[in-house]
Amino acid sequence: MPTRDTPWPAGTPCWVDLAVPDLPAATAFYGAVLGWEFVDTGEEFGHYTLAQIGGRSAAAIAPVQPGQPPGSTLYLASDDVDVTAKLVAEHGGTVAVAPFDVPGTGRMGVAFDAAGGAFGIWQAGGMIGAEIYNEPGSLIWEDARLTDAAAGQEFYASVFGWTYGAVPGAPDDYATFSVGGEIAGGIGGMMGAPDGTPSHWLPYFMVSDVDAAMAAVGSGGGTVVSEAVDTPFGRMGIAADPFGTTFALHGGMPPG
Repeated sequence: MPTRDTPWPAGTPCWVDLAVPDLPAATAFYGAVLGWEFVDTGEEFGHYTLAQIGGRSAAAIAPVQPGQPPGSTLYLASDDVDVTAKLVAEHGGTVAVAPFDVPGTGRMGVAFDAAGGAFGIWQAGGMIGAEIYNEPGSLIWEDARLTDAAAGQEFYASVFGWTYGAVPGAPDDYATFSVGGEIAGGIGGMMGAPDGTPSHWLPYFMVSDVDAAMAAVGSGGGTVVSEAVDTPFGRMGIAADPFGTTFALHGGMPPG
């Protein structure tokens, strides 16, 4: 299985966590849908709960903080979160949570890009972020779905040095983004989201059977947002957990 023990290259999506109002219900839901096992880091860290596959961390679930809505935060790796935060402000973004240390694990901040999409910034310390990827239960892809795709592309190129590539058959405003020459995700417009939906990041989690995972979504109290379909990039669909947080399920790239 693809695993990692060293910090992710700066600008790479490296982690996702989910803020939920009911931690036991969330672990039951995601355990059934994604096969996660859980490790509670304890009261000192607010019961931040690591979601693991085979003993390696793939994501995390945590109780919502006062005044915080449920949702997911995708983190981009940084070699220096303070420098990245300054670049965010200089290029039309907003620093929502100033950089701070997470004892023993790293340093982080939270920001909005120039199109209003929220994301986290992670500087690895004792924790690199995702320790497993492109395996069932782990991240396989990420989309930035933005109300202004052009502004978003300019922002991320300026802050993280992303480069972009066209995707045949995709909407004109959709592109892949690359970090150090390696494709790391996609960025584009809202892709049919209901009017009024804010800019956001959509994480894609790999599963061995998309249809079975979608069935688990429904039986676990979640919602199927977009039915699973076959695409040139594999079978995939979009779901929402019982608290309304959306995520995609992806069956992996087809052979060949």
